[in-house]
Amino acid sequence: MNKFMEMLENVLLPIADKLNNNRYLTALRDGFMVALPLIIFGSIFVVIANLPFLDRVISEDAFAAYQSALGPASAATLSIMGMFVIIGIGYKLTEHYENEAIYGGVVALTAFLILTPQVLEGLTGVIPTASLGAQGMFLGIFTAFIAAELYNFFVRKDWTIKMPAGVPQAVSRSFSALIPITLTLSFFLIIRIIFSYTGFDTVQNFIYTIIQQPLTQLGSGLPATIVAVLLIQVFWFFGLHGQIIVNSVFDPIWYTLNEQNLSAFQAGTELPNIVTKQFIDSFIVGMGGSGMTLAVIILIFIIGRSRQMKELGKLGAPAGIFNVNEPIIFGLPIIMNPLIIIPWLLAPVVVTIITYFAMATGLVPPPAGVIVPWTTPVVLNGFLATGNAWQGGLLQAVNLVVVMMIWWPFLKIMDKSYYEKEKVAKKS
Repeated sequence: MNKFMEMLENVLLPIADKLNNNRYLTALRDGFMVALPLIIFGSIFVVIANLPFLDRVISEDAFAAYQSALGPASAATLSIMGMFVIIGIGYKLTEHYENEAIYGGVVALTAFLILTPQVLEGLTGVIPTASLGAQGMFLGIFTAFIAAELYNFFVRKDWTIKMPAGVPQAVSRSFSALIPITLTLSFFLIIRIIFSYTGFDTVQNFIYTIIQQPLTQLGSGLPATIVAVLLIQVFWFFGLHGQIIVNSVFDPIWYTLNEQNLSAFQAGTELPNIVTKQFIDSFIVGMGGSGMTLAVIILIFIIGRSRQMKELGKLGAPAGIFNVNEPIIFGLPIIMNPLIIIPWLLAPVVVTIITYFAMATGLVPPPAGVIVPWTTPVVLNGFLATGNAWQGGLLQAVNLVVVMMIWWPFLKIMDKSYYEKEKVAKKS
């Protein structure tokens, strides 16, 4: 076991360290964080607009008017979430270079709009909202990276207009950004013109066909999901924030799948994906905190005999209800604890498989694309994530029991060890 842990540490820690310090992955992660409050706002109103049984309580016309009144909340946020992510990435990457971050954000968004098709059903000058959401997500990410890098390159070269002293600072900054922005956006305009002479017609069609579709199909499968979940657990075991590291890579895929489900849910059609952002956050990683440790807290109250375990349960329970599990991560402890590596790695994989097949067989509806705030307690979380379906809450409850069963013998051993040590300490 020690040799195995040493091998994992030698292999994974350098990789995790590089991922944590990679400026592009950091900007990508922070870019999604910029968009998150807006995404949650839109998701809340999707839930309110689709309250269960409301269509049976009020008339059909009243229900349609009710949904129409609340519709702009999601249309202005979830449907165009790619735009917010792009601004966030451009802003954060430019901030990394210690330049005017706001210009990095707006130049990234403008570059993306230049590359985006502006034709909808024969009408020119109209941008399809699908291009600003899931379909344009990957193009937006790549564009934001390149646009921010170009802008910062031109700034570092000092290709700027210098205004005389006495000019207001806001005016001076605006003129300083003029040449870097012009050169950056000209580059993207040339790219758009070149692609208009190809079979793809636009860069967005090229990215969607060559990169986004294959990656999305791969990320929506069970094997890739299991690998992602395992990596999250392994990184956490070594004291690294597994979700931040793995989400930096998988979030573009999971959010794209999430938005596809949301569009289908709002249209009342069959949900196309099982694995989505909310599949991971509500039913796997975030169910009671990373590693589903709410189940561990419940188990401590059931079988705990040692004072250490009982106190840890009391300390961890209030936070654990709201999916905050640092008291358990550091208090049990989980980090670098060989006694719990088996349940820590095994439980999320088993729950992933159970959840996937429960949804694949139709026992539980797939996630509806609604982004549920991560602090929402278990059961209510699953209910909301599946579009107000009671089966989602029941599945979370079942998953908690499964995790408790897996952890039971290992936690029993730990508790017994603590209990014996406490007895010896008491006698001495």
